[in-house]
Amino acid sequence: MTRGLIIFAREPRAGTVKTRLARDLHSHRAATDLYAAMLADVLASAATLDDTRLLLFWALKSGAVPASPPLSRLEMFDQQGRDLGERMANAFGRAFANGCETCCIIGSDAPDLPPDFIRQAFGFLERDEAEAVFGPAEDGGYYLLGLRHVPQQLFEEIAWSGPEVLRTSLERARLCGLRTALLPLWRDIDTSKDLDAFLERPARHTAPRTLALAQRLKGNTSTCPTI
Repeated sequence: MTRGLIIFAREPRAGTVKTRLARDLHSHRAATDLYAAMLADVLASAATLDDTRLLLFWALKSGAVPASPPLSRLEMFDQQGRDLGERMANAFGRAFANGCETCCIIGSDAPDLPPDFIRQAFGFLERDEAEAVFGPAEDGGYYLLGLRHVPQQLFEEIAWSGPEVLRTSLERARLCGLRTALLPLWRDIDTSKDLDAFLERPARHTAPRTLALAQRLKGNTSTCPTI
């Protein structure tokens, strides 16, 4: 089967990414630099997935696609839609229309997410053990969603910033008649506490750019200038 991995990313502009983390670090610039490092690590990790198309979907403010690592399998698109649900549904639809038979979507908030989790998701789908695979996040959302087609109801009328995203999505999947599977729990990086947890995880070595910058920032948060 042809695999597609959708990666959702935001244009790394100060004041528009990682705003909660920026408050904790007292610096929009520091949070933006950290986000750029996280995205670079996510892409580098995704590149280790053999036989998988990498589909990077940008949420752009300036209209210009930012520079990204020169990965030979990286295809880039603009996100289309009024909210996160519509943007994800449209990205899945585009991936399937362009030849992907199984598809997973991740964000850029978990730079040390083990690639084996993504492989597990594809395995569930390809062995027909599930029609929707979720990666539960500690904040009540999900860090990964894997599908074989696009059930629109799965993306509609959900409070995407709330703590009930996963629970609601699992209920929607049940109403759509989809068999589901869950991956191991993981934690995104959205706040300073999340950054502390990242630094304590043994898997952090898989995100070297994020690790180096996080260690520097956590050692100097009291002196970070507000920009």
